[in-house]
Amino acid sequence: MATEALSQKETEDRLRELPHWSLKEGRIARSYRLGSHFAATAMVVHVAQIQEELNHHSDLTLGYNTVSLAVHTHDAGGAVTERDFTLARRVEEIAPAHGAN
Repeated sequence: MATEALSQKETEDRLRELPHWSLKEGRIARSYRLGSHFAATAMVVHVAQIQEELNHHSDLTLGYNTVSLAVHTHDAGGAVTERDFTLARRVEEIAPAHGAN
């Protein structure tokens, strides 16, 4: 089943619902700052688990005390889709438990 690309307006509307997320180079993206490297690493593992559940994976980067994500949908030719926003919302749900801001 093909995944439909969101229009620019649909993408902008959904981004308004996700503070701190933005459109960068054709992907939705966000960086989180955490209290320590260990906390950041734990969040990466949690995000990886969510990505496996959704079978949808972002570019996920671990820094010393930061976690960054950038995602688009390969099945839609690299466009932003609802699947990307589903992943973003799930990450937003778990971020506070890791002390991320």
